[in-house]
Amino acid sequence: MTRKPEHLLILLGVAATLGFSVWQALLNNYAIEAAAFTGREIGILQSLREVPGFLAFTTVFVLLILREQTFAVLAVAILGLGVALTGLMPSEYGLYFPTVLMSTGFHYFYTVQQSLTLQWIEKERTPEVMGRLSAASSIAALLAFGTVWAGMTWLELGYRTLYLMAGGVVILLAIAVALLYPSFPQKVQQRKHLLMRRRYWLYYALTFMSGARRQIFIVFAGFLMVEKFGFSAANIALLFLVNHVINSWAAPRIGRLIGRFGERPMLTLEYAGLMLIFTAYAFVESASVAVFLYIADHVLFAMAIAIKSYFQKIGDPADMASTAGVAFTINHIAAVVIPVVFGLIWLWSPAVVFLCGTAMAGISLALSRLVPTTPQEGNEVRRRSRQVAAN
Repeated sequence: MTRKPEHLLILLGVAATLGFSVWQALLNNYAIEAAAFTGREIGILQSLREVPGFLAFTTVFVLLILREQTFAVLAVAILGLGVALTGLMPSEYGLYFPTVLMSTGFHYFYTVQQSLTLQWIEKERTPEVMGRLSAASSIAALLAFGTVWAGMTWLELGYRTLYLMAGGVVILLAIAVALLYPSFPQKVQQRKHLLMRRRYWLYYALTFMSGARRQIFIVFAGFLMVEKFGFSAANIALLFLVNHVINSWAAPRIGRLIGRFGERPMLTLEYAGLMLIFTAYAFVESASVAVFLYIADHVLFAMAIAIKSYFQKIGDPADMASTAGVAFTINHIAAVVIPVVFGLIWLWSPAVVFLCGTAMAGISLALSRLVPTTPQEGNEVRRRSRQVAAN
């Protein structure tokens, strides 16, 4: 069997998703039942989880020592270790440490995965391949959530056992990838220093707003399911299961649609839909409606592939690694602050939290309209292309 870079990225993505999905599916119930978390503590934990994402710019310094491919494998193994340790520390501060460890591996891996994808895959195929990566991750998440649901419902497995099993599998998959795949060459030598270019400003802005509004949903939508509607860990796992069944079918098709219609129409559709979803979530009183909104959000989020393919078209090929790190840091600036601040707002009014998400989606919608029809170097922003045409 031919061992392609694309397959390596898929396998590592599957491993990372397996570990993170089990961690995520169990977290709210585990935190509430084992450590008596409230909105305050869950907000602090989620903010700590995002600190490694904020520090993702340090990826470029690690690459002075390690090749990107090696770094990706190591990051997945670290993620697995953090997941395994989570079940062994059922206390407030005990949960903070493995969360940060898991998150360090998670964010370093996805920073490098984005960089390698944009380097290894041709521009014409990038949206479709990213859709496949997302679909493969959804299938891995299906396996993870199905295991959690079956393990808790039928086998009566505890949190510790499930976390240890998930972490162990992730570590074994990372080792297998390291042994089975050769070292693939880089097509373009990457710049190994921090850089920010003025012409990338729209990409930075879209990335920042995507991180801000996404964080509200990741942290508080699931928490609402448990706190307001009384969902059990098995219920949450089943919700994620259904969500990823749909996403595994939708993601590759969304990738092809981006390749066909372009980034601006798809981003416009995503953010207009998210404004409606956040507004509805602020006032939802039905568990079934909340489930529908949760699934719809994840389908729309798959369209965020367009932000990455937009950058690949406008970016210098030698900037991919450095810019991936900077982009993850920008994405997580708000993510470090939002869980704590909005966790306090949550204690006063959960609806206000989601209405803030509506406002953020509206800003993203306005920014998405600045993406040109044919983005490329020298044509990064729609307004600029009009000025050039006028001259």
